[in-house]
Amino acid sequence: LTAKPEALPYPKSASKYKFYGNNIQIMIDTALTWEEGELKDALLYAIANHMKKCYLNWNKDTVEDAIIFKHLSELSGGRINLSAKEETLSEIKNLLRKKTSGGKHNKSNKSYKNRKKR
Repeated sequence: LTAKPEALPYPKSASKYKFYGNNIQIMIDTALTWEEGELKDALLYAIANHMKKCYLNWNKDTVEDAIIFKHLSELSGGRINLSAKEETLSEIKNLLRKKTSGGKHNKSNKSYKNRKKR
């Protein structure tokens, strides 16, 4: 009846660090357009902290900041170098959410549900 349509190509990520996702590259490219200053430094550290969180979600339980700084430098084509600065990234316990037990979370609504209907 009709010809079969061509298959849609899947987007290919050029990054060898797939666990960071494609949005990291967009964020890095955007940060490189900003002018130098405190705001750009804060953005770069926010990106690095996000990269650390992504790394920890898919890889080991711990990661050195130097590895994240190296990956950030590679993804930016060597234009971002945070390893020369003395600031450190957030600690692991602040980046990852703790798993909660299956307890009741909606205590404020409990009395309403147990109230007798008139």
